[in-house]
Amino acid sequence: MIDITHKPTTLREATAEATVVVGHATTIAAVNERRVPKGDVLEAARIAGLFGIKRTADLIPDCHPLPIEHAEVSFVVEAMRIRVLVKVRTIYRTGVEVEAMHGASVAALTIYDMLKPIDKGISIERIRLLEKKGGKSDWKDDFEKMPRAAVLVISDGVASGKKEDKGGVAIVERLRKLGVECTGTTVVPDEPEQIAAQVKTWASEGFDLILTTGGTGLSPRDRTPEAIAPILDREVPGIMEAARAYGQARMPLAIMSRGIAGMIGRTLVITLPGSTRGAQETMDALFPFVLHVIKVQEHAFRHGL
Repeated sequence: MIDITHKPTTLREATAEATVVVGHATTIAAVNERRVPKGDVLEAARIAGLFGIKRTADLIPDCHPLPIEHAEVSFVVEAMRIRVLVKVRTIYRTGVEVEAMHGASVAALTIYDMLKPIDKGISIERIRLLEKKGGKSDWKDDFEKMPRAAVLVISDGVASGKKEDKGGVAIVERLRKLGVECTGTTVVPDEPEQIAAQVKTWASEGFDLILTTGGTGLSPRDRTPEAIAPILDREVPGIMEAARAYGQARMPLAIMSRGIAGMIGRTLVITLPGSTRGAQETMDALFPFVLHVIKVQEHAFRHGL
Protein backbone atom coordinates (compact mmCIF):
# COMPACT_ATOMS: atom_id res chain seq x y z
CA MET A 1 0.00 0.00 0.00
CA ILE A 2 1.02 3.62 -0.51
CA ASP A 3 2.67 5.21 2.53
CA ILE A 4 0.28 7.79 3.99
CA THR A 5 2.02 8.32 7.33
CA HIS A 6 3.20 11.78 6.21
CA LYS A 7 -0.35 12.98 5.57
CA PRO A 8 -2.19 15.06 8.17
CA THR A 9 -5.47 13.82 9.62
CA THR A 10 -8.44 15.77 8.23
CA LEU A 11 -12.19 15.38 7.86
CA ARG A 12 -12.90 13.31 4.73
CA GLU A 13 -16.27 12.79 3.07
CA ALA A 14 -17.47 11.05 -0.08
CA THR A 15 -20.84 10.45 -1.72
CA ALA A 16 -21.35 7.72 -4.32
CA GLU A 17 -24.25 6.48 -6.40
CA ALA A 18 -25.26 3.21 -8.03
CA THR A 19 -28.29 2.85 -10.31
CA VAL A 20 -30.37 -0.32 -10.61
CA VAL A 21 -32.72 -0.41 -13.61
CA VAL A 22 -35.69 -2.79 -13.54
CA GLY A 23 -37.44 -4.47 -16.47
CA HIS A 24 -41.05 -3.90 -15.37
CA ALA A 25 -42.91 -1.18 -13.51
CA THR A 26 -44.57 -3.89 -11.43
CA THR A 27 -41.15 -4.65 -9.90
CA ILE A 28 -40.99 -1.15 -8.39
CA ALA A 29 -44.52 -1.61 -7.05
CA ALA A 30 -43.46 -4.87 -5.39
CA VAL A 31 -40.49 -3.13 -3.77
CA ASN A 32 -42.60 -0.25 -2.46
CA GLU A 33 -45.30 -2.60 -1.16
CA ARG A 34 -42.75 -5.03 0.34
CA ARG A 35 -44.13 -7.95 -1.69
CA VAL A 36 -40.78 -9.31 -2.89
CA PRO A 37 -40.47 -13.00 -1.85
CA LYS A 38 -36.93 -12.56 -0.47
CA GLY A 39 -38.03 -9.80 1.90
CA ASP A 40 -37.72 -6.05 2.37
CA VAL A 41 -35.42 -5.13 -0.52
CA LEU A 42 -34.40 -1.64 0.54
CA GLU A 43 -33.75 -2.51 4.16
CA ALA A 44 -31.66 -5.54 3.19
CA ALA A 45 -29.72 -3.41 0.68
CA ARG A 46 -29.15 -0.71 3.27
CA ILE A 47 -27.63 -3.18 5.73
CA ALA A 48 -25.57 -4.82 2.99
CA GLY A 49 -24.29 -1.41 1.90
CA LEU A 50 -23.13 -0.63 5.44
CA PHE A 51 -21.28 -3.93 5.57
CA GLY A 52 -19.75 -3.17 2.17
CA ILE A 53 -18.47 0.18 3.39
CA LYS A 54 -16.83 -1.35 6.46
CA ARG A 55 -15.27 -4.29 4.61
CA THR A 56 -13.73 -2.33 1.73
CA ALA A 57 -10.12 -2.77 2.90
CA ASP A 58 -10.66 -6.55 3.16
CA LEU A 59 -11.44 -6.80 -0.54
CA ILE A 60 -9.62 -3.96 -2.32
CA PRO A 61 -5.89 -4.69 -1.88
CA ASP A 62 -4.53 -1.14 -1.85
CA CYS A 63 -7.24 0.38 0.33
CA HIS A 64 -6.11 1.31 3.83
CA PRO A 65 -8.16 0.11 6.80
CA LEU A 66 -9.65 3.25 8.30
CA PRO A 67 -12.23 4.25 10.90
CA ILE A 68 -15.70 4.73 9.45
CA GLU A 69 -17.17 7.43 11.65
CA HIS A 70 -20.36 8.06 9.71
CA ALA A 71 -22.12 6.09 6.99
CA GLU A 72 -25.57 6.29 5.50
CA VAL A 73 -27.27 4.41 2.69
CA SER A 74 -30.42 5.87 1.16
CA PHE A 75 -32.54 5.23 -1.93
CA VAL A 76 -34.42 7.23 -4.53
CA VAL A 77 -37.10 4.98 -6.03
CA GLU A 78 -38.27 6.10 -9.48
CA ALA A 79 -40.63 4.65 -12.09
CA MET A 80 -38.13 2.19 -13.58
CA ARG A 81 -35.03 2.45 -11.45
CA ILE A 82 -33.67 2.63 -7.93
CA ARG A 83 -30.81 5.00 -7.20
CA VAL A 84 -28.57 3.99 -4.30
CA LEU A 85 -26.89 6.90 -2.53
CA VAL A 86 -24.07 6.29 -0.06
CA LYS A 87 -22.33 8.89 2.09
CA VAL A 88 -19.25 8.10 4.20
CA ARG A 89 -17.30 10.34 6.57
CA THR A 90 -14.12 9.87 8.58
CA ILE A 91 -11.33 11.86 10.18
CA TYR A 92 -8.23 10.23 8.78
CA ARG A 93 -5.22 10.58 6.46
CA THR A 94 -6.83 9.22 3.30
CA GLY A 95 -10.18 9.60 1.59
CA VAL A 96 -13.27 7.39 1.65
CA GLU A 97 -14.40 7.55 -1.98
CA VAL A 98 -13.69 3.85 -2.60
CA GLU A 99 -15.55 2.93 0.58
CA ALA A 100 -18.57 4.92 -0.62
CA MET A 101 -18.50 3.34 -4.09
CA HIS A 102 -17.99 -0.13 -2.63
CA GLY A 103 -20.97 0.35 -0.33
CA ALA A 104 -23.09 1.50 -3.27
CA SER A 105 -21.95 -1.51 -5.30
CA VAL A 106 -22.86 -4.02 -2.61
CA ALA A 107 -26.23 -2.38 -2.02
CA ALA A 108 -26.98 -2.45 -5.76
CA LEU A 109 -25.97 -6.10 -6.05
CA THR A 110 -28.22 -6.93 -3.10
CA ILE A 111 -31.15 -5.28 -4.87
CA TYR A 112 -30.31 -7.23 -8.03
CA ASP A 113 -30.13 -10.51 -6.13
CA MET A 114 -33.43 -9.97 -4.34
CA LEU A 115 -35.33 -8.91 -7.46
CA LYS A 116 -33.98 -11.37 -10.01
CA PRO A 117 -36.59 -14.06 -9.15
CA ILE A 118 -39.40 -11.71 -10.21
CA ASP A 119 -37.67 -9.67 -12.94
CA LYS A 120 -35.16 -11.02 -15.47
CA GLY A 121 -34.56 -7.61 -17.02
CA ILE A 122 -32.66 -5.99 -14.16
CA SER A 123 -29.33 -4.29 -14.76
CA ILE A 124 -26.91 -2.17 -12.79
CA GLU A 125 -26.23 0.84 -14.99
CA ARG A 126 -23.34 2.58 -13.30
CA ILE A 127 -21.48 3.17 -10.10
CA ARG A 128 -19.91 6.60 -9.71
CA LEU A 129 -18.47 9.06 -7.25
CA LEU A 130 -20.67 12.12 -6.89
CA GLU A 131 -18.57 14.18 -4.52
CA LYS A 132 -15.52 14.03 -2.31
CA LYS A 133 -14.27 16.49 0.29
CA GLY A 134 -11.27 16.70 2.55
CA GLY A 135 -7.53 16.44 2.25
CA LYS A 136 -4.96 19.02 1.21
CA SER A 137 -6.53 19.71 -2.17
CA ASP A 138 -9.58 21.30 -0.54
CA TRP A 139 -7.36 23.78 1.29
CA LYS A 140 -5.18 24.89 -1.58
CA ASP A 141 -5.64 28.59 -2.27
CA ASP A 142 -5.38 30.18 -5.70
CA PHE A 143 -3.21 33.26 -5.90
CA GLU A 144 -3.22 36.11 -8.40
CA LYS A 145 0.56 35.95 -8.31
CA MET A 146 2.91 33.32 -6.88
CA PRO A 147 3.74 33.90 -3.21
CA ARG A 148 7.37 34.88 -2.68
CA ALA A 149 9.36 33.04 -0.03
CA ALA A 150 12.81 33.18 1.51
CA VAL A 151 14.65 30.43 3.39
CA LEU A 152 17.20 31.17 6.11
CA VAL A 153 19.51 28.33 7.14
CA ILE A 154 20.75 28.87 10.71
CA SER A 155 23.79 26.72 11.44
CA ASP A 156 27.29 27.33 12.71
CA GLY A 157 28.52 24.29 10.78
CA VAL A 158 26.95 25.24 7.44
CA ALA A 159 27.97 28.89 7.81
CA SER A 160 31.60 27.88 8.40
CA GLY A 161 31.61 25.43 5.49
CA LYS A 162 32.10 22.39 7.72
CA LYS A 163 28.65 20.93 7.00
CA GLU A 164 26.54 20.57 3.89
CA ASP A 165 23.15 22.25 3.84
CA LYS A 166 20.49 19.62 3.28
CA GLY A 167 17.55 21.05 5.22
CA GLY A 168 17.43 24.32 3.31
CA VAL A 169 17.62 22.53 -0.03
CA ALA A 170 14.75 20.24 0.98
CA ILE A 171 12.61 23.20 2.05
CA VAL A 172 13.18 25.07 -1.22
CA GLU A 173 12.21 21.95 -3.16
CA ARG A 174 9.01 21.54 -1.12
CA LEU A 175 8.11 25.18 -1.73
CA ARG A 176 8.63 24.77 -5.46
CA LYS A 177 6.24 21.81 -5.55
CA LEU A 178 3.67 23.94 -3.71
CA GLY A 179 3.90 26.64 -6.34
CA VAL A 180 5.72 29.07 -4.06
CA GLU A 181 8.53 31.08 -5.60
CA CYS A 182 11.67 30.98 -3.43
CA THR A 183 13.77 33.98 -4.41
CA GLY A 184 15.84 34.40 -1.27
CA THR A 185 18.14 31.91 0.45
CA THR A 186 21.10 32.47 2.72
CA VAL A 187 23.01 30.98 5.64
CA VAL A 188 23.88 32.59 8.98
CA PRO A 189 25.51 31.19 12.13
CA ASP A 190 23.56 30.71 15.38
CA GLU A 191 23.84 34.38 16.28
CA PRO A 192 20.57 36.10 17.28
CA GLU A 193 21.60 39.49 15.91
CA GLN A 194 22.39 38.12 12.45
CA ILE A 195 19.24 36.01 12.42
CA ALA A 196 16.99 38.94 13.33
CA ALA A 197 18.73 41.30 10.91
CA GLN A 198 18.28 38.98 7.92
CA VAL A 199 14.63 38.25 8.71
CA LYS A 200 13.83 41.96 9.14
CA THR A 201 15.54 42.75 5.85
CA TRP A 202 13.47 40.19 3.96
CA ALA A 203 10.26 41.37 5.64
CA SER A 204 11.02 44.96 4.61
CA GLU A 205 11.52 43.74 1.04
CA GLY A 206 7.96 42.44 0.95
CA PHE A 207 8.46 38.67 1.06
CA ASP A 208 5.19 36.85 1.75
CA LEU A 209 6.80 33.97 3.64
CA ILE A 210 10.07 33.52 5.51
CA LEU A 211 11.08 30.05 6.66
CA THR A 212 14.04 29.54 8.95
CA THR A 213 15.60 26.17 9.65
CA GLY A 214 17.75 25.46 12.67
CA GLY A 215 18.23 26.73 16.19
CA THR A 216 14.86 25.69 17.64
CA GLY A 217 16.14 22.97 20.00
CA LEU A 218 17.64 23.05 23.48
CA SER A 219 21.39 23.22 22.95
CA PRO A 220 23.12 26.38 24.26
CA ARG A 221 23.54 27.67 20.69
CA ASP A 222 19.86 27.13 19.76
CA ARG A 223 18.58 30.68 20.02
CA THR A 224 16.37 31.18 16.97
CA PRO A 225 13.13 31.66 18.97
CA GLU A 226 14.84 34.26 21.12
CA ALA A 227 15.99 36.07 17.96
CA ILE A 228 12.63 35.98 16.19
CA ALA A 229 10.13 36.58 19.02
CA PRO A 230 11.07 40.25 19.68
CA ILE A 231 10.69 41.25 16.02
CA LEU A 232 7.25 39.70 15.47
CA ASP A 233 4.27 42.05 15.40
CA ARG A 234 1.90 39.20 16.16
CA GLU A 235 2.60 35.62 17.15
CA VAL A 236 0.42 32.85 15.67
CA PRO A 237 0.68 30.07 18.29
CA GLY A 238 -1.60 27.62 16.50
CA ILE A 239 0.85 27.12 13.65
CA MET A 240 3.58 25.59 15.75
CA GLU A 241 1.10 23.85 18.06
CA ALA A 242 -0.13 21.97 14.98
CA ALA A 243 3.44 21.24 13.86
CA ARG A 244 4.48 19.86 17.26
CA ALA A 245 1.36 17.70 17.56
CA TYR A 246 1.99 16.29 14.09
CA GLY A 247 5.67 15.72 14.83
CA GLN A 248 5.13 14.10 18.20
CA ALA A 249 2.87 11.46 16.64
CA ARG A 250 5.87 10.44 14.52
CA MET A 251 8.83 11.30 16.75
CA PRO A 252 8.32 11.70 20.53
CA LEU A 253 11.31 14.07 20.74
CA ALA A 254 9.32 16.66 18.78
CA ILE A 255 8.06 17.95 22.13
CA MET A 256 11.47 19.59 22.57
CA SER A 257 11.09 21.86 19.55
CA ARG A 258 10.71 25.49 20.53
CA GLY A 259 9.77 26.82 17.12
CA ILE A 260 7.54 29.89 16.87
CA ALA A 261 5.56 31.55 14.08
CA GLY A 262 4.07 34.96 13.55
CA MET A 263 3.71 38.06 11.42
CA ILE A 264 6.06 40.92 10.68
CA GLY A 265 3.76 43.32 8.90
CA ARG A 266 2.26 41.22 6.10
CA THR A 267 5.08 38.66 6.15
CA LEU A 268 4.56 35.24 7.73
CA VAL A 269 7.62 33.90 9.56
CA ILE A 270 7.88 30.23 10.55
CA THR A 271 10.86 28.67 12.34
CA LEU A 272 11.46 25.06 11.33
CA PRO A 273 13.75 22.50 13.00
CA GLY A 274 17.30 22.16 11.76
CA SER A 275 17.14 18.46 10.90
CA THR A 276 16.06 17.68 7.35
CA ARG A 277 13.47 15.20 8.56
CA GLY A 278 12.11 17.62 11.14
CA ALA A 279 11.84 20.43 8.59
CA GLN A 280 10.10 18.17 6.07
CA GLU A 281 7.63 16.85 8.63
CA THR A 282 6.83 20.37 9.79
CA MET A 283 6.08 21.34 6.21
CA ASP A 284 3.91 18.24 5.80
CA ALA A 285 1.96 19.36 8.87
CA LEU A 286 1.49 22.98 7.82
CA PHE A 287 1.30 23.18 4.04
CA PRO A 288 -0.65 24.08 2.01
CA PHE A 289 -3.04 25.09 4.83
CA VAL A 290 -0.78 27.80 6.23
CA LEU A 291 -0.60 29.55 2.86
CA HIS A 292 -4.12 30.78 3.59
CA VAL A 293 -2.46 33.38 5.82
CA ILE A 294 -0.85 34.84 2.69
CA LYS A 295 -4.22 34.76 0.92
CA VAL A 296 -5.77 36.72 3.78
CA GLN A 297 -2.97 39.29 3.61
CA GLU A 298 -3.36 39.53 -0.17
CA HIS A 299 -7.10 40.17 0.21
CA ALA A 300 -6.53 42.80 2.91
CA PHE A 301 -3.95 44.63 0.80
CA ARG A 302 -6.19 44.59 -2.29
CA HIS A 303 -9.04 46.16 -0.32
CA GLY A 304 -6.88 48.65 1.52
CA LEU A 305 -7.37 47.09 4.94
